[in-house]
Amino acid sequence: MTQTGMTQASGTPLSTKGVWLTLIVVLLADAMDLIDSTITNIAAPSIVADLGADETMIKWLGAAYALALGSLLVLGGKFGDKFGQRRTFLVGLTGFVAASAVAGLSLSPEMLVGARVAQGIFGALLIPQGMAIMTATFPKPMLQKAFGVFAPMLGVFAVAGPILGGLLIDANLFGLEWRPVFLINIVLGGFALALAVKYLPHVTPRPDTRIDLIGSVLLVVALFGVLFGLVEGSSDGWGVLSIAALVVGALVFAAFVWRQARSPEPLLPRTVLANRGFTAGLIVGLLVFAGFSGLMYVISLFLQLSLGYSPTQTSVSLIPLTLGIIGGSGIAAALIVKLARRLVALGLTAILAGVAAMLLFVATSGTDLSWWQLAVATLLMGLGAGICFSSIFNTALGDVGAQDAGSASGSLSAVQQVANGIGSALVTSIFLTLLPGGDVGAVSVTLVVLLATVAACLLVVPLLPRTAVAEVD
Repeated sequence: MTQTGMTQASGTPLSTKGVWLTLIVVLLADAMDLIDSTITNIAAPSIVADLGADETMIKWLGAAYALALGSLLVLGGKFGDKFGQRRTFLVGLTGFVAASAVAGLSLSPEMLVGARVAQGIFGALLIPQGMAIMTATFPKPMLQKAFGVFAPMLGVFAVAGPILGGLLIDANLFGLEWRPVFLINIVLGGFALALAVKYLPHVTPRPDTRIDLIGSVLLVVALFGVLFGLVEGSSDGWGVLSIAALVVGALVFAAFVWRQARSPEPLLPRTVLANRGFTAGLIVGLLVFAGFSGLMYVISLFLQLSLGYSPTQTSVSLIPLTLGIIGGSGIAAALIVKLARRLVALGLTAILAGVAAMLLFVATSGTDLSWWQLAVATLLMGLGAGICFSSIFNTALGDVGAQDAGSASGSLSAVQQVANGIGSALVTSIFLTLLPGGDVGAVSVTLVVLLATVAACLLVVPLLPRTAVAEVD
């Protein structure tokens, strides 16, 4: 439901102050999500060493969170419609803060991975509500201004995680080593919760909203089966358990597709899935986000495990990547309507150039990689990623009708989260499996796989819509 007047759904006027305080609350929630989805890229080696875990732990630290969040994100949006966005937001935020506290105080690898799953579950309740509340209660001029602040801030948050993680770990606050990377959410989330209780506007719930619980359960089981099979197989060999998990995941996913084709309330409208351009966008988005997520994880591990960088040195080395993403986002915002899918191709080409440069530098310099070589490669990767992250979504929605835009946009966000989990698990698995045979060989093969993935995306670009929407609502 959408309102364009400067009122809440209850009819109480929403002041300009209320608009900006609501935006701050939503930004804080998204900041915690984006930081937590990337912060383990830097923190993983320190966590594994402290808890005495094996390399499987590295893969599950990011995958557990992204899998839980991505597989439940669409369902979380439905819960907000049915029970009220404000109430669902508050429950999600409270649970996210509590799960972060458990993560920061974890005494075992299993406890930490379980806490990461809980973070993802509550994040799935939290994240969809912010945009829905803003759309329903902000007047259109204020909504446009809010989006103008929102989009670039999300880009900053996405790359702030590794930098913040490195600084917190090396600072060793109160002798807690890696634990503050999660405990900081108590401060951020507590502040956001205090503001939300007082200022977050009410939006009238729709109790008649139907939720396909069976379809949701099938999707979660399918994703877990596939991801567990990939992680288990790459860590302990492709035995009966890993192959069985992959087979079960594939079969359950087939059941999910069958269910969605017949359900009166599918998680994603069938008219959207029938849209060739949107489906192509889903495929490109899945591959790009999975590849980039895995790439960032592998670069972080390579710098720390192979080159001997400290967490702070690693985070500082990723600053060119940050600058590239910010610059690429600005290019995308300026040119998306004019170039549409051609801009997607440009972004993919820049990522290709960055990965190829990294491969060349590793091949010629090995573990003596210089700072400027790393800066050139990561700057190109970041530039391409910044262009792609916005342009893929906007282009994929180019042929989607207005009545399906909300569901389609939510599905793209869910795919992004799932891709982050798959990418961090699968690409990291390739690197860690090959690492005993040599650092240079391991990272080189991983980069070749990513080159092939991005090249495959370029082949799909012509199937994207020729036009793009100016904003993703």
